[in-house]
Amino acid sequence: MNRNCLRNYDKTRKVHDWFRYFAPRFIIFSAVLGFLTRILLLFVPPTVIGFTAVEWVKIFLLGLINDIAFSVLALAPAMLVQATLNDAKYKKPLCAVIGATLLAFAVYSLLPSNIFTEYGSVVPTIARVLSILLLGCFCLRLFLPGVRESWCKAGLLFTMGLYVFLMIFNVISECIFWNEFGVRYNFIAVDYLVYTNEVIGNIMESYPILPLFLGVLSVAVLVSWRMFRKRDFSEAGNGGAVSFFATFVIYAVLFTGSFFWLRFSYSNLQSDNNYATELQCNGCWNFLEAYSSSTLEYDRFYQMLPADEASALKLELCNQVTEPSQSVTEPVEVTGTQIIRDTVPPIKKNIVVIAVESLSADFLSAYGNEDGITPNLDTLIEKSLVFDNLYAAGNRSVRGLEALTLCLPPSAGESLIKRPGNSGLFSTGTVLRANGYTTSFIYGGDSYFDNMRTYFSGNGFEIIDKASYPKEDITFANIWGTCDEDSYRVALKEFDKKAESGTPFHAIIFTISNHRPYTFPEGKITYDGEMKSRSAAVKYTDFAIGQFLAEALRKPWFGNTVFVVVADHCASSAGKTSIPVDKYHIPAIVYSPGFIRPQRVEKLCSQIDLMPTVFSLLHFSYDSKFYGQNILDSEYNQRAFMATYQDLGYYSDDVLTVLSPVRRIQQFDVTMTEPWHHTETVKGTPMGSLVKEAQAFYQTVNLCPLTKE
Repeated sequence: MNRNCLRNYDKTRKVHDWFRYFAPRFIIFSAVLGFLTRILLLFVPPTVIGFTAVEWVKIFLLGLINDIAFSVLALAPAMLVQATLNDAKYKKPLCAVIGATLLAFAVYSLLPSNIFTEYGSVVPTIARVLSILLLGCFCLRLFLPGVRESWCKAGLLFTMGLYVFLMIFNVISECIFWNEFGVRYNFIAVDYLVYTNEVIGNIMESYPILPLFLGVLSVAVLVSWRMFRKRDFSEAGNGGAVSFFATFVIYAVLFTGSFFWLRFSYSNLQSDNNYATELQCNGCWNFLEAYSSSTLEYDRFYQMLPADEASALKLELCNQVTEPSQSVTEPVEVTGTQIIRDTVPPIKKNIVVIAVESLSADFLSAYGNEDGITPNLDTLIEKSLVFDNLYAAGNRSVRGLEALTLCLPPSAGESLIKRPGNSGLFSTGTVLRANGYTTSFIYGGDSYFDNMRTYFSGNGFEIIDKASYPKEDITFANIWGTCDEDSYRVALKEFDKKAESGTPFHAIIFTISNHRPYTFPEGKITYDGEMKSRSAAVKYTDFAIGQFLAEALRKPWFGNTVFVVVADHCASSAGKTSIPVDKYHIPAIVYSPGFIRPQRVEKLCSQIDLMPTVFSLLHFSYDSKFYGQNILDSEYNQRAFMATYQDLGYYSDDVLTVLSPVRRIQQFDVTMTEPWHHTETVKGTPMGSLVKEAQAFYQTVNLCPLTKE
C-alpha cells in the first residue's frame, strides 16, 4: 500500500469514526468539570465541611465514577447524530418517508390543541420552531446536494461545541442552584422549567447573567477549538456500516452499564451526611431522577404497616372516629372525623393569614438574630399568641399553603396543590364558608404559578392576583410580581368592601418580596449591607407588615379581626441531614388585641396545626377531617411533620424519624446545642413506636383518597 493510499485510508477511518474520537475526550472533559464542580460547591454556602475519611473518598471517587457514567449516557444524542450522517437518507424511498414524517410533525405542532399545548409555557413554541426547522433543513439538503458536505461538517462542529458549552454552563448553574437550595438539582429544578418566564427573569435580575453567558460561550469556543481544530470532518457522512455497527454495540453496552450503575449508586451508596451524599452525586442525573419521579407511589417505595393497623393508629392519634359507613379494616375508605363541639357560640371574627415568603425563625430577634432586621415582628410577638416551636411542613411555598389550608402532613412527591383532582377538598375554606365567611387568596404574582389558581379557585377561594390589581396600586414589581406594600394596599381595599357587607371574611395574603432577586422599592428601609440581599429583603418584608398592621389599625373592622403571621417555609433547608430540624423552624404569630391574650407557647407543633388552633380560639363547632390539631388542647400530641420531596420526617420526643424511598427508615436524636439550635445524630436504638406513628400518618395521607367536602 503506497503512501497516498495510506493517507486516504487514514483520512476515511478518522472521519467516519468521529464519534470514537469525540466520546473519550468528552468523558475526560466531563470528569474534570465534575471534579472542579465539587471543589467549587465545597466553598459555596451553605456547605458545612465536616466529612469523615470515608465520606471524602465517596465524594471524589464515587463522584468521579458517577460523572463518567452520566457522561456516557449524555453521549446518546451524539450517537444519534452519528447514525444520521450517512447520505442514504436522501435516496428513495427513505427520503420520502423522512420528509413525510417531518411534515406531519410540523403540521401537528401547529394545531391549536396538541400534546405540547398541555404543558403550556414555552413548550408549544419550542415544538413549533423545532419542527419547522427540522423540516426546512432536511428539504434544503435534499434538494441542494452541494450543501451536504459543508452542512455535515458544520453540524458536527456545532454538536461538539454545544456539548462543551452545556457542560461548562452546567457548572455555573449548579453553583447558583446550590447557593439557593443547598442541594444539587432536584424536583425544584424540574418544577422551575415549567415556569420559564418567572425563573429566567429571576435569574436575570439576580445575577450578571449576560457576562456569565458570554464568558461561558468564550471558554466553550476556545475549548472546542483546542480539542477539534486538527480534525477533518469533510467526509463524515461516508462511514462504513460495519464500523458504525461495532461502535453502536460497544456504546450500547457502556450505556446500559452506566444506567444501572447510577440507579444502584443513588439508591444504595448514600452517606449519612446529606452534604456528602449531594456532593458525590451527579447533578444532571439528579435532575433526570427527579423528572422521572414527579410522583412517588407510596406503596412501592416506602415501608408500610398493615393497612388496618395504620388506619387505626392514625385515627387514635388524631382523635378521630370512623364514619358509620366506614371500617378500619378498609383503610382506603377511612378518612376519619373528629367531632368538635364547643359549648360557647362561635365568634365570627375576620381571619387574615399572612403567609410570608421564606421567613425562617432565625431572622427574628426572638429566636437569636442579632441584626435587628425584624423590629415590627419582634414588637408584634410581645402583643400576640406565639408558637415558639412550630415547624414548616416542607421547603416549598406550595407545601406551606397546603399545610395552612388542608392541614395534612406533606405527601410524598408532588404537593397536593399541584396534583390533578384537587378541587372540592375538605379545607379551612370549607369550615369557614359553613360559618358564613367569604374566602379569598391574595397574591402579588401570577397565580397560575405552581397551579395555585386552579387549586384555590377549585376550593372556593376568590383569586386576587397581580392580573386583577388596579394599575394605580402597582408601584413596584420584579419578575415574581408586585412588592408586599402593593399587595397589602390591594388587600386593605378588598377588606373595606367586604366589611361593608357585614359578612365575615377570611383571606390568605401570600407575599413575594422576600424572594430572590430580593428587590423592593427604594427609600423604604435603611440597611448597612448589600441592599440586594436576603437580609435586606427580610427587613423590607418586616417593614411592609408593620405598615399594613398600622393601616389596618385605623380601619373599623380591625377590632373584629384575627391576624395570623406565618412563614410558608424557611429560607433554606440545607443541612448535614436531609431534614435538618432547625431549617424548618418558622415563626407563627396570632394577633388580635383585646381578644387574644399575649402568650408564648413552647409546645412542639406543626404548621398543619395552626388553623385548627385558630378555629378553637373562635369556638367553632365542626366535623374535622384535618390531621392538624388544636395546639392549646390539654390532650394535644406534640409532634411536627417536615418533608423534602422524597424524605418524610416525623419529629416527636426529641427524635426525628425519616421515611425514605427504597423502604429506608432512619432515626436521629435531636439535641439542643444552644437556644433555638439543634444537632441530629443517628440514633443507636430505634424507637419502634415512633416509626409506627410516622408510618401511620404518612401511609394514610398518601394512600387514602383526598377528602372531599
